[in-house]
Amino acid sequence: MSWLTEFVRPKIRNLLGKREVPDNLWTQCGACNQMIFVKELERTLKVCPYCGHHMRALVNERLNWTFDEGSFTRIELPKAPVDPLGFRDQKRYTDRLKENRGKTHLDEALVVAHGTITGHHAVVGIMAFEFLAGTMGAALGEGVVAAAKLAVLQRAPLIIFTASGGARMQEGMISLMQMPRTTIAVQMVREAGLPYIVVMTDPTTGGVTASFAMLGDIQIAEPNALIGFAGQRVIEQTVRETLPEGFQRAEYLLQHGMLDMVVPRGELRETLGRLIALLGKLDHPVETSQDLAPVTRAA
Repeated sequence: MSWLTEFVRPKIRNLLGKREVPDNLWTQCGACNQMIFVKELERTLKVCPYCGHHMRALVNERLNWTFDEGSFTRIELPKAPVDPLGFRDQKRYTDRLKENRGKTHLDEALVVAHGTITGHHAVVGIMAFEFLAGTMGAALGEGVVAAAKLAVLQRAPLIIFTASGGARMQEGMISLMQMPRTTIAVQMVREAGLPYIVVMTDPTTGGVTASFAMLGDIQIAEPNALIGFAGQRVIEQTVRETLPEGFQRAEYLLQHGMLDMVVPRGELRETLGRLIALLGKLDHPVETSQDLAPVTRAA
């Protein structure tokens, strides 16, 4: 019986037992609750194939989706004072920064890169909602200014993807001062006669909306993106009025003249390429230009 008990039975148990399935093969749509195969979601650029819901994207994903393949280079952004107020709530602000840097592998809530979009050169800033909810502090303000200076230096259009929960409370008044600072950065691009395009993604709120996010020559948003300054409940309590359903969504803002277009994610690269060509009067690719400034860190 030893052969039956020690060899045959374990083999049968292995055949009939539960097979381990990796837990990262499927994800659930937050809008329609459908289960989606991760490979399918990668193919659709994180857009639900069932209901069209645009899921939040990471910085590296947006870089790959926006630029031509292998064409972009990230730049090193200026350093800003860390924890200028010595802020602490449940954690020290410095500990929160360290935790988020380790989790996201980003230095701050903004990444700036330059490269080509359908053959046309552009400087692109992408806000990282995954880093402290994309809140705007001194470092982000420095990053927007650096992006504007690079665009002027390279005579290239500036494109910024916004995704933010607003001002960074841990920096107090310093955070609020980034609103005029980033506005001045946009004015630098304008005075140089260069296009400035904003792509608003879900969510774009608070001080970002009240500053550089609403100053684009062309205002674009992804479908159903939440865009606003304060939350609906706060506004209703302030004005003592019941506001229409979805009044802070991209489609409502498009209907009421706050946006120029709502573009599905899969069409964004081609749309941006056409806009660069139209606004910058670029009738040919510019990657052959010899006067592009060098940058310090490859993607």
